Amino acid sequence: MKIKSEQLAPWAAYVVVAIGALIMLAPFYFMFVFATHSRTEIFSLPPPMFFGDSFFDNLKILTDRMPFWRNLGWSLYVALASTALTLLFCSMGGYAFALFDFKYKNALFGLVMGTMLLPSFMNMIPTFMIMDVLGWIDQPRALYIPGAASAFGIFLMRQFVTSSIPKDLIEAARMDGCSEMGIFVRIVLPLLKPALGTLGLITFIASWNNFIGPLIVMRSPDMYTLPLALRSLQSPVDTEWGALMTGSAIATLPLVVLFVMSSRQLISGLTTGAVK
Repeated sequence: MKIKSEQLAPWAAYVVVAIGALIMLAPFYFMFVFATHSRTEIFSLPPPMFFGDSFFDNLKILTDRMPFWRNLGWSLYVALASTALTLLFCSMGGYAFALFDFKYKNALFGLVMGTMLLPSFMNMIPTFMIMDVLGWIDQPRALYIPGAASAFGIFLMRQFVTSSIPKDLIEAARMDGCSEMGIFVRIVLPLLKPALGTLGLITFIASWNNFIGPLIVMRSPDMYTLPLALRSLQSPVDTEWGALMTGSAIATLPLVVLFVMSSRQLISGLTTGAVK
């Protein structure tokens, strides 16, 4: 019995996708496996393929060499603060650009979008100089305040407001005597929940994984966020790779759980907010 090409095509696509998924997941799998093995076992030939029993030994080495739980707490604090401020300012900016008419509106929006064209490394020296003048070096606020009004967030909110919130609804609320802040809090924000969820996820993940920002403004190991703290464990001669993998696994696990629980929300928010 011959198999028609139309029947074979879907299975071939599934096989290609499955192979690609395995390749993408392999580094994560080995990170979690190596987190349960000692440095000697990690560099043995062949390397371990299954979980071991050295996780708590690695965790002890990790906490002895760095203030791991303090660094974890700072990462969580910075990520939550960055997410909250970004949602507030970007939703207000997107709402203003979408439904308000004011002088130089298009020029200002084009200027905001133009900042997305600048390479991130161009901000390093100006950021350090500004934080130094403000006295924010080695302070967590230097990590979440400068990026609170991101161009991408404003663009996403503007697109979602334009496509999902009719002007007639806003005008009706104004005629009923509702203040502008009341309209924003009672009408706009509830309708922005899908976009807010998407932007919140993107912002939290970006802040949690941020390495360059803390590298520029943080000086004390006690104030490091996790990416920078884990990098400080590496040395040319004496790197405890088992402990490093343990820290990386603990740092990655919240993001994996968050993405698994909210991947549908992320995709839905992006497609709904970006397509008019």
